[in-house]
Parts: sequence; C-alpha cells; structure tokens
Amino acid sequence: MPSLALPPGVRVLERGWLSANNIVFDGAHGTALVDSGYVTHAAQTLALVEHALGGRPLQRLLNTHLHSDHCGGNAALQARYPGVHTAIPPGQAEAVRVWDEARLSYRATGQCCARFRFDAVLPPGSTVPLGNHDWQVHAAPGHDTDAVMLFEPDSRTLISGDALWQHGFGVVFPELDGEPGFDAVAATLNVIEALAPCIVIPGHGSPFGDALHRGPGPAAPVAAALEVARQRLQAFRADPARHRRHGLKVLLKFKLLQWQRRPLADVLGWAREVPYLVRLHAADGGQPPFDVWLRGLIDELCASGAARVAAGVLIDA
Repeated sequence: MPSLALPPGVRVLERGWLSANNIVFDGAHGTALVDSGYVTHAAQTLALVEHALGGRPLQRLLNTHLHSDHCGGNAALQARYPGVHTAIPPGQAEAVRVWDEARLSYRATGQCCARFRFDAVLPPGSTVPLGNHDWQVHAAPGHDTDAVMLFEPDSRTLISGDALWQHGFGVVFPELDGEPGFDAVAATLNVIEALAPCIVIPGHGSPFGDALHRGPGPAAPVAAALEVARQRLQAFRADPARHRRHGLKVLLKFKLLQWQRRPLADVLGWAREVPYLVRLHAADGGQPPFDVWLRGLIDELCASGAARVAAGVLIDA
C-alpha cells in the first residue's frame, strides 16, 4: 500500500495512546513541532525530535490543545531548546501563565504535566508558517473547548488533534463537566467536512486520507471517518450516560498506560483523589459505594481486553 504524500518538510512521529502524535516541520520557515506527548515520555520525545531534525535546533513549538498527552513534553523541549518559541490556543493562556492546574484539567483528571511557558497564542482565523507553507488555524471545540486544528489548503492537509481520528474522536470533556459539548463536536465535524482535507493527521493513530482511495468501492477514508464520528456522536447524544462511562474508562486506561501495573489498592487510593471520578460517581447517584463502583469500571476494562487483574494487581493489556 502506498504511503500518504505529506507536504514536503512534514514528518509525523506516530506515538501510542499515552503520548499524542508529534508533527515535525523542517523547511523554508525553519523547524517546528506540533504537540509534544506526555510528561513521562519526555525523554523519548526529545530523542525523537533531535533525530528527526538531524541535530538542528527546534525553533517553534505549537499545541493543538492543552491536554496532558499533547503538551506534556513542552517543558523538556523548552529546557533543551531555550530559544524555542511556543504558541498555544488562546482560551487557556491565562491559566498557563499562572499555572492553574485545576483550570488546565490536570488536577481534575489525575494526570501530570510539567509547567511550561508560552510566547504567543494561535487565534482561530489566523495563519501560521510551518515547513514550506502557511497553515490556517481553525477552532475545534468539542473534545476540548479551546482546541484548534491546522489546515494547509494547497495539499489539503489537516492536523486535527483529537477532533477527528480515523475511528472516532476524543472524549467530550465539557460533557463530563456538566456543560454542553455534543453540539460543538458536530459543528467541528462540519468544519472538517467543509475544508475537505485529502490527508488527516490525527492526534492518535496513523495519518489517513483520500490519497489512498482509488476508484469505486468503500467510501474515501476521510468521508468514512466523518461518518464513523457522526454515528458515534449520535449514540452518545442518545445515551449521555454511555458517554460518561466511556470517559471514565478512558481516564482509568490512560493512567494505567502510565503505570503499566499497579496494586488494586493503590488504584482505588488514586481514584478517590481524582475530582472527575468522584464527581461522576455522584452523578451516577452515588451508588454502589465508590470502591464497588470503580471496581465495576475496572471489570469492564478487563472484559474489553484493555486490562487484566492478577494477584490483586491491575495490569495494562
């Protein structure tokens, strides 16, 4: 199968689910990186970026949004490249400036992110020079209220963050906060459809696009991804409790990816201190008791093959 024809000067470092993909630029506009992975993978991120740039310094760092798996390597990159210019979406700029971990979601999710600085924001409607082209900045609310996407109109390449994956999109965190979010997801999917990208570089998973689609047969990959996302959104709209439970299991799985293995007693101790989990247990009516309720989520993870329990230890599968 042929590889996707990314624009010249663009390279995707595909990571796992703990660290978001890193997109490296090296061209007429200098060197740059979009999204930096999770903090516990920071050393790996540094090594990957240094190798991709062939020893040249990183000049610019950008984030599609400020969830910990997309900006957790920022601090390490700023330490390695003191002159790097960092740009973030504008919505949480003040929270980053004062480092308010509650507003930045890290405390609420029980995740970690090393403090970093920023030099500029990425206002929707603006353009940013990356690689050999100017990329448009588009608002992408839904998964994260303040997220942005980057679109290069000549090659019709979209850096979608967690607004669109090949098989869905990220948890709609505003809905977990008791705020509306599903309409914003739908609006962002409409924006993507209107942009008509040929290539999508998602926050997680391999790049995909219509460059691989030839002739009759199944729907082109981008159209198919949008259809999958809309079907998923419709199911969540019809049953918000299903989305809430999905989000809870995602938070547990994410932490397990960091730990790899953890005694169940420690998992329960951690969960009791995570505001999202405590609040959503209350939203479920507070019954059964928290430890029993959480063990039910763990059992569902194990039943799906995402984890297993052996000798009182929760193990990533």
